[in-house]
Amino acid sequence: MRLRGWAGDLAMGVRFAFAGGREGWTRAVLTAVGVGLGVALLLLTTAVPSALSARDKRSTARDDFTYSGKVLPKKDDTLIIGRADTTFRSTDVRGRLLEPEGVKAPLPPGVGKFPGKGEMVVSPALQDLLKSDSGKLLRERLPYRVVGTIGHSGVIGPAELAYYAGATGLEDHLAAGSAERINYFGPSPQHQQDQLDPILILLIMIIFVVLLLPVGVFIAAAVRFGGERRDRRLAALRLVGADGRMARRIAGGEALAGALLGLVLGSVFFLAGRQLAGVLVVRDISVFPSDLNPSPALVALIAVAVPAAAVLVTLFALRGVVIEPLGVVRTAKPPRRRLWWRLLLPLGGLALLYPMIGQGRTNGNFNEGMVISGTVLLLIGVTALLPWIVEATVARLNSGSVSWQLAVRRLQLSSGSAARMVNGIAVAVAGAIALQMLFAGVEHDYVKATDNNLRRAQLQINVEGSVRPADVRGQLADTKGVRSALALATGSAGNKAKDPANSTEVGVGSCAELREVAQLPSCHKGDVFQILGTGYDDDTKKLAKPGTTLWFDGGTDVRTTSWKLPAGIKTAAQREDPTGYERGGLLFASGALPEATVAGLNQQVFVALDPSVPDAREYARNTAARLDPLADVYMLTSGKVDLQFRAIRNGLFVGATCVLLLIGASLLVSQLEQLRERKKLLSSLVAFGTRRRTLSLSVLWQTAIPIALGLLLASVVGLTLGAVLLEMVDSTISVDWASVLSMTAIGAGVVLAVTLLSLPPLLRLMRPDGLRTE
Repeated sequence: MRLRGWAGDLAMGVRFAFAGGREGWTRAVLTAVGVGLGVALLLLTTAVPSALSARDKRSTARDDFTYSGKVLPKKDDTLIIGRADTTFRSTDVRGRLLEPEGVKAPLPPGVGKFPGKGEMVVSPALQDLLKSDSGKLLRERLPYRVVGTIGHSGVIGPAELAYYAGATGLEDHLAAGSAERINYFGPSPQHQQDQLDPILILLIMIIFVVLLLPVGVFIAAAVRFGGERRDRRLAALRLVGADGRMARRIAGGEALAGALLGLVLGSVFFLAGRQLAGVLVVRDISVFPSDLNPSPALVALIAVAVPAAAVLVTLFALRGVVIEPLGVVRTAKPPRRRLWWRLLLPLGGLALLYPMIGQGRTNGNFNEGMVISGTVLLLIGVTALLPWIVEATVARLNSGSVSWQLAVRRLQLSSGSAARMVNGIAVAVAGAIALQMLFAGVEHDYVKATDNNLRRAQLQINVEGSVRPADVRGQLADTKGVRSALALATGSAGNKAKDPANSTEVGVGSCAELREVAQLPSCHKGDVFQILGTGYDDDTKKLAKPGTTLWFDGGTDVRTTSWKLPAGIKTAAQREDPTGYERGGLLFASGALPEATVAGLNQQVFVALDPSVPDAREYARNTAARLDPLADVYMLTSGKVDLQFRAIRNGLFVGATCVLLLIGASLLVSQLEQLRERKKLLSSLVAFGTRRRTLSLSVLWQTAIPIALGLLLASVVGLTLGAVLLEMVDSTISVDWASVLSMTAIGAGVVLAVTLLSLPPLLRLMRPDGLRTE
């Protein structure tokens, strides 16, 4: 019976929301828009794991290089595949050269038939790029005729740049490792899924909490839109015989109506956003719309939790409101808020996080439940403390300009609604500050400085031995945007043709090029040097003797060329090359070795670019591709980022962007709702002669005071949470004040933008016809 009464009251509230005329519909739509934005982001979040899983499956299904070190025998079902990856203006291009060796050779996923020599099949995104004016330099690098496109199953995302080109003669590259013979596509037996360490798992957990918690806060605030006008309707219900509990349940039914409509709008927003995801690329991440499929269980949870939360939040909000037939005792001065229970939330969060201090990579995984619960309680403490802080602060604000006094008086009467409007952004900023501190604290473990000397070279190009050193050096040196190209033929030499007992690395080049990798006493054409100072290199000492026969690496398992060391071997000291590597072994000046011997060595080229030439890197990459389609081109950088850490950081950027858009949209809806409720008041003030400029400034102050207090509280809570997280990962506590200030500035900027966007509706509401009533 009691359940039936609840259902009847809630149903009556739903009818009031949809059948209560323009007033009811307006409130229901505003609530639905606010809830819908949050629901759309929740659906998007629940769909992200499925999208990433689909990307991983497609990526794994096209795996080709096993890196096993073994060469399969040629059969009717084998394929030789060459790695021809490149980079075009900081975007990676996945390239493969294909040479089928029989009619049963495996086809790559998404490819209908093998392209012939000089032909290629490309991803749709690469096809569009090659057709555009901006792809002119890349067209020069890929001199193949496009004969088809790669299907959906062969690319990990709609924006991926990838191609498969037909080729011949790839067998010569098998020993060097740039090509491999395979008989299937997919994960190799050696393939192992990379495991995340505990600190990266902690980062992911904190990111999800920080990104999703503001969404929940916004949904909770959205269902309370139009609270003051709703209270007048509740008083009318009391007048016709409803008791206080029934009136509250009817109010919950109105909120339920807005939440249900919000679920519908949220689904529409999500479907529209999912289609938009196919054309968006954020930090080189793109997904197919069909991959964004939320888990049915999570969708069901959202469908149940959001309406239930709307009802519970409404009942909780009305717990201290006395609804009488002649009015609502909320318009009187509300009782002072109590502080003690509000402090319990952040203190409880700290209590849950404290036992995990000092854990991490060496002491096992973090307790996921405690981490999530502790972080949620600490951040929810912001929403509990902010109304008390706003109330206590505005109670002490009095004198000032007319606009200031109007704003302060409004805040004194309804500090709760003002705090609710900025609760979400305060939670988001607090979480962002904590995340910035955690990222900065653990970054040194995942971002390593390299030894590259960028003043000496900016590119390193490795070309296999089938190309003459003179051609490599000459063509790169003549390339537009290249200041210098120092080519060194590198390889190894041993005392036997096969399985040598002693071997050492060798380098061949001009005297100028040898001086880039060693300190030479003097150098002339035909000189031979041994490099001392490596300490552990006993093989070089044994081999560097006049008359010793050296067998040189010719790119095969058996060393095919030999040469006797002459007398007069000079001694050189070590020197770091542009990549910071200090080599040992033997160096040969030009003319010392026969050309046939040098031809079997690989070419290592250090390229210095002219920074004043646009696309200098692309010109150098084009030349390298002409010399050898399988050439490896590395851009030398000052730092190297762990791939897993970079993926998590990129994911945070994508999520933060979505939450920031939600914050702005929700704040704008909330601001418009508050202005709508004060329509008659604003019109009355204008009718009595109040300047529009004064009212506009008062609206700005009403937003600025709570947001300033909210950002201050968010900074304190964020710094506290960040310090605890750094203690948990056993990292030194340090504050990146620039990041803290930037996070608070972003939050303030969003609020300022929302306030400016709300000024045109504000000016319209100040018109005298706002006094009209029905």
